[in-house]
This record gives sequence, structure tokens and C-alpha cells, in this order.
Amino acid sequence: MKKLLLAAVMGLLAASAWAERADSNKPITITYETFDADDVSQVKTFTGNVVLTRGTLVMRAEKAVLREDREGYQSVTLTAAPGKLATFRQKRDGGPDLWVEGQAERIEYDDRSELVKLFSRAQIRQLDRGTMSNEIDSAFISYDSRKEVFVVRNDASGVNKPGQGRGTLIIAPKKPRPPATPDAADKP
Repeated sequence: MKKLLLAAVMGLLAASAWAERADSNKPITITYETFDADDVSQVKTFTGNVVLTRGTLVMRAEKAVLREDREGYQSVTLTAAPGKLATFRQKRDGGPDLWVEGQAERIEYDDRSELVKLFSRAQIRQLDRGTMSNEIDSAFISYDSRKEVFVVRNDASGVNKPGQGRGTLIIAPKKPRPPATPDAADKP
């Protein structure tokens, strides 16, 4: 059972079929209601219906804090308004209408490590032509797109705590099954 679950999780959002690779070369556009910048520390804070767009990637939250390191790598922390969820949606490579979308109370993305972390009420879905093909939800989801590794835990701290709760993985059938044929013994 553990091997089946591991295989399912690993296949859920394999890097080759996850994010559209061309997005990393696109500029970032951010819309917001208020904006504060600290040029010394390279921290930019956006609040009020924040929408961050980079190619096909669209992220939405009440607040976004964007940091840039000395080498120019960026990281962003998206925080939802109380009772709401921060969201993202991005086209996947591998087909014309393949998407991945997710939501959580807080989403962190690090451009340097290509690591995305979703905290509290975390959920990631794969869509194929608008139909959900896979879905995973838990208190914490981390995805390393370089190593193609998922970490899913039952606590938003990123650790598993006994009795804290359970996650859910839904795997849609990959191909339709043929209709069942009546057995000869079932005929009158």
C-alpha cells in the first residue's frame, strides 16, 4: 500500500508535466491596492487583492511579500485574507489544455530552488481539458520541481503529528475501462 501511495504521489505532478517551463523566462506583473518597497533589503510588500502573473502562472492573495537576493533570485510569500485561501494556477507542459492549480492559507515559492510550499488547508489539483485528473489535500504540501519530490504532512508546520489528521489523494482513471459484459451464467 505504501508503494502504491508513493507511486501515485510521485506521478501526481511530475516536473515534466507540471509547470510550463517557458514561464520562468517571463516578466512578473503584479497588481495590488497598496505597495511598500524597501530597496535596501530588496523586500516589496503588496496588499489588497494582489494578483501576480508570470507567463501562464497566476497567483492571487490578500498579501504578497516579494524578496530578491543578491544574485537576482526571487521568492514570494502569498498570504490569504482571514477565512480565505491564496491560489495559483499554471499551464502544464505536455498538452494544449493541461493545468495545475492549488490553494492554501499561505503559499511560498522560491525561484532559486524551484520549491513551492502550501500551508494550512493545502490543495493541489491537475486539470486535463477542465476535468480534474488528480487531487491531493493536506495541511502541508511541498513540491520540489527539480527533484520531482512531494512532501505531504498532516500539520502545517511540515511535520507529521500523530492524531493531527489525515490527507486525501484522489487519482482519476488514466484511461476509460471497457463496459462490463454480462457473464454467460448471468443470461436467462
